[in-house]
Amino acid sequence: MSSLLELRGHEVVIANCVADALRLAGELPFDLVLSDVGLPDATGYDLMRELLARSAIRGIALSGWGRSEDIERSLAAGFSEHLIKPVRLDALEQAIARVIECSAATSTG
Repeated sequence: MSSLLELRGHEVVIANCVADALRLAGELPFDLVLSDVGLPDATGYDLMRELLARSAIRGIALSGWGRSEDIERSLAAGFSEHLIKPVRLDALEQAIARVIECSAATSTG
């Protein structure tokens, strides 16, 4: 997924766990976080809540679960979108565009 996003012009930084993601978030500026819900050392929900406590970052949750309760849980944790795996690249690009557009609209007033 990261290679495909890079081919489409996105700059991608990969973290394999919540601890690495939080460390990178403290070192680099990010426009958007894509996170699996299931991570080895915590959950994507935990990651998103912690990132939001630090800044107003937007996020897209990726999950194999797609029931309404799963989507609601992602949104409650602070994700802007919830995509069900396997994710089609065009659907991911559309979600990224929506989240970035929403972020730009909120920051300009």
